[in-house]
Amino acid sequence: MSKELTKELLISTEDEVTSIALLENGRLFEWHEESLIQEFNVGDIFLGRVKKLAPNMNAAFVTVGPGKDGFLHYQDLGPDYLRYKDLVKQIIFGHKKDFSLTTLEPQPEIEKRGTIDKILAKDDILLLQITKEPISTKGPRISTQISITGRYMVLIPFDDQISLSKKITAPKDRQRLKTLVTSIKPEGFGVIVRTAAEGKKSAELHQDMKQLLRKWETVLLNIRKNKIPSKILSEDTKVSSTLRDNFNADYAKIHVDDETLAQEIETYMQSIAPERKDIVEFYDSHVPMMEYYNVEKQLKQSFGKHVNIPSSRGAYLVIEHTEALHVIDVNSGPNSVVGTAGNRDHAFTVNKLAATEIARQLRLRDMGGIIVIDFIDMQIAEHRKLLYEQFVAEMEKDKAKHKILPPSRFGLIQVTRQRYRPEKKIETTEENPNSVGEIQAPVVIIEKMTEEVQNQCQNYKGRLFLHVHPFIEAYLTKGQNSIQMNWFITNKKWISIVARDSFKYLEYQILDEKKNILFKFSH
Repeated sequence: MSKELTKELLISTEDEVTSIALLENGRLFEWHEESLIQEFNVGDIFLGRVKKLAPNMNAAFVTVGPGKDGFLHYQDLGPDYLRYKDLVKQIIFGHKKDFSLTTLEPQPEIEKRGTIDKILAKDDILLLQITKEPISTKGPRISTQISITGRYMVLIPFDDQISLSKKITAPKDRQRLKTLVTSIKPEGFGVIVRTAAEGKKSAELHQDMKQLLRKWETVLLNIRKNKIPSKILSEDTKVSSTLRDNFNADYAKIHVDDETLAQEIETYMQSIAPERKDIVEFYDSHVPMMEYYNVEKQLKQSFGKHVNIPSSRGAYLVIEHTEALHVIDVNSGPNSVVGTAGNRDHAFTVNKLAATEIARQLRLRDMGGIIVIDFIDMQIAEHRKLLYEQFVAEMEKDKAKHKILPPSRFGLIQVTRQRYRPEKKIETTEENPNSVGEIQAPVVIIEKMTEEVQNQCQNYKGRLFLHVHPFIEAYLTKGQNSIQMNWFITNKKWISIVARDSFKYLEYQILDEKKNILFKFSH
């Protein structure tokens, strides 16, 4: 019987940075950090000015404020660009006082395959939206197709279409939602009905539409008030957008370590799910929240080049990054996976565990672009088919747009995954206390040590001795519920731990009773 999924959201504020962790049954699946002074967020709406055209790229660079210029490709102008141009012009010159779109003169759609220099000119004023945050040396990617996202709907000016999420499958509910949205949307606007709208009542959708229209009015008012360039509407904060896009009945608790923010989130919850507002809890302790819930430990374990695969008896991933793509290699570790039928089954088992961990890694690191995965070779065609199906199922939890190709003739699976923000990088090494340079974080070494102890207990029947630095020996044996005692309970074998003054800080060896070295690690 599968364990029921329980989600917890942890929100922590420190040094002008908000950190957000999504835990599923205690395991970290998503990690976000948002600076309170961040200039560009996906969804922000700006008033900008064309700085220069780049006809060779069929694009333009647009000044959107201090820092990098935004990049606008012709395809991101959208068919209704001339309507937006007329709207902005009339508002700036004071000719338009209301917020409707029906009083504007009709404008033709621009050509799908036109050229940027036929539509834009230097110093043109644009209403635009951030579609991709700055990454490395590149400025933000921008579009003049505006959309405003709510809890249940997305409002699209100059578009009369109503589209429904494909995940809403019940024909009666689809028809009900389409009829309802048709009755509440203003003329001249299109609407995308989000998955969260499924089963929602008329009053909830009507309230969501009112909030969307208030945001649109704010956009038009700020065009009139603000200088050029400037931000005229901020996307929801990462906290509220995470709740807006992810919150559902699976959430058991939302823990917040800032009392003011906890009250704000409770107020926000009152608007989107009043019956669940009591799940917001203020965390007040001297132990930092992210440490108490083992988030810091999991970050150290999850962001290195080598990542252990849980429950795999020592198998691990090797994650490499190049300029053009990411490569993930599944390694069986000390266990051989070729030859016998038993080992072929073991390769399949490890690959299935790896598929689950890889899907988690893509979400956690927000890896984008092309990802090539080299699973352990499998000779049985049915195993390859089942592995592909499982990986596709695991990736369905990922909200980022992605495409998964079937295994190639060489057994590689290729994934393309859209990314809107820079890939996350967490430092997993620390300063070496014994000499110059860096070492892996101790918490990562302890995790690997635990895996290796488990492997040796399964493969070797005699007594085992673990030789470590005295500091590590003290850490492993401290208290009644020590790591050493947990090893004994888990593996049904006592591991004798020997302190070695000559060892480096994170060096260790596993020996048998005859002092033969079964495994050794030295940074």
